[in-house]
Amino acid sequence: MSIFRKLAWYFRLEWRQYLVGIVGLLLTAIIAIIPPRIIGNLVDGIHGQTMSGRQLALDIGLIILAAIGQYATRYMWRNAIWGGAAHLEQLLRNRLFNHFMKMDRVFYQKYRTGDLMAHATNDLEAIQRVAGGGILQFADAIITGGTTLIAMMTLIDWRLTLLAIIPFPFLAVISRYLGQRIHRAFSASQAAFSRLNNKAQESISGIKVIKALGQGEADVADFDQQVDETIKINRRVNRLDSMFDPAITLIISISYVATIVLGGLFVTHHVITIGNLVSFISYLAMMIWPMFAVGMLFNTMERGNASYDRVMELLEQETHIIDRKNGLTIRPTGTIDYHINRFDYPENAGASLKQIDFNLPAGHTLGIVGRVGAGKSTIMKLLLREFDQYDGEIAFGGHSIKDYALDSYLPAIGYVPQESFLFSSTVFENIRFARPEASKKTVEAAAAKSDLAGQIDQLPAGYETQVGEQGISLSGGQRQRLAIARALLIDPELLILDDALSAVDAETEAEILQNLKTERANKTTIISAHRLSSVMNADEILVLDEGAVAERGTHAELMAQGGWYQKMFTEQQLETQAKGGITNG
Repeated sequence: MSIFRKLAWYFRLEWRQYLVGIVGLLLTAIIAIIPPRIIGNLVDGIHGQTMSGRQLALDIGLIILAAIGQYATRYMWRNAIWGGAAHLEQLLRNRLFNHFMKMDRVFYQKYRTGDLMAHATNDLEAIQRVAGGGILQFADAIITGGTTLIAMMTLIDWRLTLLAIIPFPFLAVISRYLGQRIHRAFSASQAAFSRLNNKAQESISGIKVIKALGQGEADVADFDQQVDETIKINRRVNRLDSMFDPAITLIISISYVATIVLGGLFVTHHVITIGNLVSFISYLAMMIWPMFAVGMLFNTMERGNASYDRVMELLEQETHIIDRKNGLTIRPTGTIDYHINRFDYPENAGASLKQIDFNLPAGHTLGIVGRVGAGKSTIMKLLLREFDQYDGEIAFGGHSIKDYALDSYLPAIGYVPQESFLFSSTVFENIRFARPEASKKTVEAAAAKSDLAGQIDQLPAGYETQVGEQGISLSGGQRQRLAIARALLIDPELLILDDALSAVDAETEAEILQNLKTERANKTTIISAHRLSSVMNADEILVLDEGAVAERGTHAELMAQGGWYQKMFTEQQLETQAKGGITNG
């Protein structure tokens, strides 16, 4: 019964609705007692040849009224109980989704997408069944079983009733034993389903890579292996689950045999009438559902208990990003003061950033370059408040970025990563995602600034072209330019381009950068890039190496230093010239 205790908060919240449902079940059970008793009287009347036409018509009328009454009361409890279960599912779905929206990068590094999807589907459905079918099974087993037993003892014979229910305690023992085993088996089943769900999600998302590397057959084999493992685990659940019904059938059969033997003796010795025996057997048949309900209840509870624990484990996870209740609600503007003594990624040995210091006045552009893994994207992640645990201070407009309310701080930043996520919608809807109210004219202006307008005009349906899942119908350069247009649409105080021009050619890059310089004369921009031509016009350039600043200065100053920047810039220029020569040749 632990799952009912865990869901007590909801039952207290919706007690009126569940009270209506239980009253409906009680009325249904009481009305259900009437037809068997009337049938018994009919049998006695026919057997004793005392049945009149008027009495027959009256009895049939009562049976019809009882059927109508049961129809009404069943509608009453079904609407109340199943409605309550649906509301619980709605509450938990919204709570879980809102929780996902609040969680930080650490959370999503710990939990895989497929696993989270399994929690949001299978687990919530199992919990919903507890609030619906579980309550029905629990209340119906007690109410229907209890009222039927009372009817059997008071209207027929208490001795016959006691004999019939002697085998029932064995059901409780069997249910408890199998219930504990089902709980463990179902937990393993849900975990296996999560792994399978995650595998399917990763394979579908990475289908282009899988095919390009010729790993289709290997991936299918791996998927088949996980399917076999999941089926094997679920077979164990099904085997345990299937033991309930035979146990109940056996107990009911024993009760029937005892009833027929003793009831026959009572009839022959005139202790009860044959009509009483017919009524008693009818009541005993009515006990079948409560008995099955007990078995189903243990199954439902154990499945729901395992799923509830899994969902609560997610909801108990806390984000490391604290959104202060009284945080600043003003839009951040002005100088960015970035002073980080040390930052380490969670569960990652070694320092990811060390002694990073720069001041970026409003309207200036900062370039950040370095080898792969040097720490360029990490600087951006701290600015975006993906991590708040660091030794140092980051201020924007004279206030620590931790003092701003997230809803005021983040909308002031336009962030474009190398691989931007696009939604399965139109080009138009993807650009105006951050400003759903933006007009078509405003969207077209943003597309022009990112040098995407000409490309859109060539698409089959223009701005109404469906981009496909994650923008699969667009080229890499088009996806990057669409993401830049989306960021520019909100006119951000700070624009961050995190290697966001890697998929466009040099000519397009130059066009985009010139547009940004013109349009964002009074706004701040940070450009992280591997291609140094992207940052050569920045007001200051930082060269990172192993999380620390190795060189800094303007393009001219860095070229004069003769360090890594000068060597890399020269190599890239020679490579560009060589490609141009090959093309011209």
